[in-house]
Amino acid sequence: MVWSQSNSLERYLSWRLSLLILPILLIGAWLCYHFALPLWLAISAELILLLLCLNFINTIKNKIFKAFERANLHLEAINQEDFHQYAKAAFKQGKVGEFHQQLNLLSTNLQQQKSRYDQHIFLVYQLTSQLDTPVLVFNEKQQLSFANQAFYQLYKQPWQHYRHSSPARLGLTKANQQWQFTKHEHEQNQQWQIRHSEFIDNGESHQLLIFIDIASAIRSSQLQAWQQIIRVLSHEIRNSLAPVSSLAETLAAKCNTNSTYSERDKTALMVITERCQHLQSFVERYANLSKSFNVNRQWMTVSQLTQPLIALYPELNITVNSTIEKLWADQSLLTQVLINLVKNSQEAEAKQVTLDFSQQQSTYLLKVIDNGHGFSNLDNLFVPLYSTKEQGQGIGLNFCRNIIEQHQGKISLSNNQTVDNQAHGVTVTIKLPAKLSQQHRPTKNSKIL
Repeated sequence: MVWSQSNSLERYLSWRLSLLILPILLIGAWLCYHFALPLWLAISAELILLLLCLNFINTIKNKIFKAFERANLHLEAINQEDFHQYAKAAFKQGKVGEFHQQLNLLSTNLQQQKSRYDQHIFLVYQLTSQLDTPVLVFNEKQQLSFANQAFYQLYKQPWQHYRHSSPARLGLTKANQQWQFTKHEHEQNQQWQIRHSEFIDNGESHQLLIFIDIASAIRSSQLQAWQQIIRVLSHEIRNSLAPVSSLAETLAAKCNTNSTYSERDKTALMVITERCQHLQSFVERYANLSKSFNVNRQWMTVSQLTQPLIALYPELNITVNSTIEKLWADQSLLTQVLINLVKNSQEAEAKQVTLDFSQQQSTYLLKVIDNGHGFSNLDNLFVPLYSTKEQGQGIGLNFCRNIIEQHQGKISLSNNQTVDNQAHGVTVTIKLPAKLSQQHRPTKNSKIL
């Protein structure tokens, strides 16, 4: 039969309930015949009975379909991730009531899962925001939807300034499934290598770009190589110095008790002992050059850093310019760095030294500017054992860089504008990570994407 082959509930109910009309109409016709009603009255009674049956069938169908319509609204709310909307069941008991209870339980479970997911996402983005490595996220429309504070290292602007920007505007292009800077931007961003991956969030595909500082990796590799060389040299020199120094001291002691030795011999032995001690001290300083320091960061004022320098070098005209009152760093180590730099300025015959303190987003910017004779070669200043000074040992600037890198910062040197083809002073730039205040941290209620 047709009703038994129906593929929808509506048709199934229509055929099933329609079968009830025929016996009801037959019973009505028999009653009309039994009471000998006039023909017009019998026809009218049959029509009224037919309409009542149809109305009864529609009422039953609407009541049943209403339960499904409410369930459909509930499922639509779930599909829209609105788990706080609950449809009122048309029948509180039986199968329909049980079905709605299962829907409500599903909404509750999905809400709990979404809450946990949001907490995990919040934690991931909060941790990402604290990374020193730039991280960018582009949404499905290829628009910048999120970046961390380290974005400033790339574009010298807060990432919010470039919100919804395209990769092209940021100087990025994708070729052969690899992200890279355009030729113009690559000249200024050669130190960055781009790693990328894709992830799905809220049903949309996103591009995750991570920028790795190659210069830092190269610097780390070079540092390890120099540390190995210094360890080998230190070991060999110490092994050679120890017996030489011991023999010289023994002979010097005999010279003091034996008058047959001339003063020249005594002086020669003293020189040998002195130079052995000097070499021993020299090797120890280099052995400690690349060791890690116990960096104890704390709040300090700019005056706490600059006042010792002014007191140590009264012959220099030291000027302090600052747009910040305090900074977050190890006071003793940072003071030692500034002392070394000002000492270099003095040895470069500088008369004027300017100390400039400022903050750019999440970075402290410290500059030491002098009017000395500058550097003739900037390429090898941080190479161990290299020095442009006649009596230099190539330790001071390496020591400074080691301290700054222990702060997760960077240091660079550049000659000032040249006058008559000669450098007119040096500018040393130090960048240190600033301590973020609470307003820079993402909150649970902030919209990430």
